[in-house]
Amino acid sequence: MSAARTGSGSGSGSGSREVDLRHHGDAEVRGADLTDLAVNVRTGTPPAWLKERIAASLDGLAAYPDGRAARRAVAVRHGLAADRVLLTAGAAEAFVLLARAVRARRPVVVHPQFTEPEAALRDAGYEVGRVLLAERDGFRLDPAAVPDDADLVVVGNPTNPTSVLHPAAVLASLARPGRTLVVDEAFMDAVPGERESLAGRVGELPGLVVLRSLTKTWGLAGLRIGYVLADEETVAALERAQPLWPVSSPALAAAEACCAPAALAEAEAAAEGIAADRAHLLARLGEFPAVTVAGPAAGPFVLVRLPGAAAVRAGLRARGFAVRRGDTFPGLGPDWLRLAVRDRATTDRFAAALADVLGRPPR
Repeated sequence: MSAARTGSGSGSGSGSREVDLRHHGDAEVRGADLTDLAVNVRTGTPPAWLKERIAASLDGLAAYPDGRAARRAVAVRHGLAADRVLLTAGAAEAFVLLARAVRARRPVVVHPQFTEPEAALRDAGYEVGRVLLAERDGFRLDPAAVPDDADLVVVGNPTNPTSVLHPAAVLASLARPGRTLVVDEAFMDAVPGERESLAGRVGELPGLVVLRSLTKTWGLAGLRIGYVLADEETVAALERAQPLWPVSSPALAAAEACCAPAALAEAEAAAEGIAADRAHLLARLGEFPAVTVAGPAAGPFVLVRLPGAAAVRAGLRARGFAVRRGDTFPGLGPDWLRLAVRDRATTDRFAAALADVLGRPPR
């Protein structure tokens, strides 16, 4: 495997220009009536039973939120003690808390990946190093690319936007005393069997912090609910950095409900469905000689490269489809797009629109 590039956080997708770390997929669909392939939230969610649980919590809005039951539910779901769980207003809040509470001399973010970790660290005054993974390696991580003196390392698994699922053993090899290893598993519940998750090794691997989100699989992006799994001291430090009552009562009700055995079984079935729908999307993309797919993909989205991606994105938008630009992810450039996995009928409509934009039928 060829070496990844390591550089300063002042660089960009190519290592030479600045990018907008605050650009996210919702900007592609805001205020527009488009078929959404830009946001990685599962369609048809939240399910009716979850809406009912959230609605039932509204009767208690006069009381301050009490997160104890939800915290216990998350702990049981992962086989951990409750003091190794911190509930947050979405996984994104956790990155801000980490930047505030964890003291680091050389923080490093593995890119391409979700940009909020680096943005939060920069806002906290850090100079952030980047490990830029290469397309020629399938955007897979070689642990040797991470500097030995990095004392805070952030990596996604499966990684947004590449959809690469790193082996748990590879990520575990990065853990060591004196280093905080942050693994963003926001999309792990969309992977059948949650294979390669490190959630069960919290407290075993030194410095391991695992972040999870409930907003993607359950359609709760507007409610904001996620959590941190870490050792007791790290959880306590992050909790001190939080404001009082950071997670609303409806969000707490959702967290508790989504950790129940029936909900976990539903999430597993959804993950299997996503895998089948992703296979169909990959098959349709394979009909276009100009399209190169990064991978192998394991998440509810795929990353593709094609010449003139910006013009293609505009053409798709004119035909009713929103896709996520890739050039705001460090390590990528203007020829990349991210596509959310949708049902087969939507994918087939998208393939027809893409063929029209490219000016020729698929292969």
